[in-house]
Amino acid sequence: MNTTVNLAGIELKNPVMTASGTFGSGEEYSEFVDLNRLGAVVTKGVANVPWPGNPTPRIAETHGGMLNAIGLQNPGMEVFCARDIPFLKQFDTKIIVNVCGKSAEDYCEVVERLADEPVDMLEINISCPNVKEGGIAFGQNPASVEAITREVKKHAKQPVIMKLSPNVTDITAMAKAAEAGGADALSLINTITGMKIDVHRQKFALANRTGGLSGPAIKPIAVRMVYQAANAVRLPIIGMGGIATWEDAIEFILAGATAVSTGTANFYNPSVTVEIVEGIEKYMEKYHIENISDIIGMVK
Repeated sequence: MNTTVNLAGIELKNPVMTASGTFGSGEEYSEFVDLNRLGAVVTKGVANVPWPGNPTPRIAETHGGMLNAIGLQNPGMEVFCARDIPFLKQFDTKIIVNVCGKSAEDYCEVVERLADEPVDMLEINISCPNVKEGGIAFGQNPASVEAITREVKKHAKQPVIMKLSPNVTDITAMAKAAEAGGADALSLINTITGMKIDVHRQKFALANRTGGLSGPAIKPIAVRMVYQAANAVRLPIIGMGGIATWEDAIEFILAGATAVSTGTANFYNPSVTVEIVEGIEKYMEKYHIENISDIIGMVK
């Protein structure tokens, strides 16, 4: 039984990884999770300089999920390189660094800084607001997606994963734009923009008013978008959005995902990633699947 998958030339021992922003850089979860069991750890977003994030409150529970408006708070690339990479290098897992920025220059500065660091892949978060375009996210315009992908690729030594926003009319247009820009892989979906109002306080639940909706509530949308993207481009896809069980993970793989990321579920079940790894192994045994890669995109 072979659970290995190939992501743009990087071999993962299994298709299960963590979703950026839900797992820190691994250290806070390491007492609950054997990081050696995971295909990869995807870090929280890393910027060229420290970001303070949004004012509080910035988390709110919803039916079947949660809203967050953290604002990509992070200590910046220098602290990340000095503290987090050495920690993750202790484990037998791939390291994927999520990169955020407010301009093309920001992204490229981080990508250049990471070029000679021992990390395996870069995941570029293009749901960030582009300050030069009036705050519209890079990932909401196909021309912007292609341009930022092409620019990042000029500076990157590691394979580049473009993380697509679902807050668009046609996800396949974004996937094709990333492919045209030279992306090595795609990850989708990021959170869906939502809002919650506290009826007793008669105020917004989040200081930011809107936030990103994640969790089981968005899974059917995520599966649909992964399926569409997988059938529109030739790139490997990391599927995410509401994965909380091994059944969820298999559903994404059948839809066309080469690997899967678990996010919100980490908060209420810190060992969920390893449970999903074990569940996939049992599924393969039950249905006599020799290689997990044989069922990627099996449902057409």
